[in-house]
Amino acid sequence: MEALASLTVAVLVACGVYLVLRARTFPVAVGLSLLSYAINLFLLFTGRLVSGAPPLIGAADRAADPLPQALVLTAIVIGFGMTAFVVILALRAFGQLGSDHVDGREGEP
Repeated sequence: MEALASLTVAVLVACGVYLVLRARTFPVAVGLSLLSYAINLFLLFTGRLVSGAPPLIGAADRAADPLPQALVLTAIVIGFGMTAFVVILALRAFGQLGSDHVDGREGEP
């Protein structure tokens, strides 16, 4: 299970970094979202989730840690705000520059 979780986070990080390095603004926004999802999954996996375990009461060795869950909820809200900001920033740049390239120069090398 740990290998699958690590592979999932690694694939999301790799895809996110690849998209952030693209020259258009929409893939950059999607890449930032994928990086946010990867971080959220990493934080959630650090909480040692066990199926059928009570969240706070019961045996202390089987209980799920509530701190990573709270951090993930906070990160989801921050990630949503960041994504909205990046999309609005990209729309504003497209309106002013007339191009959706991140550097504003579409045809120049």
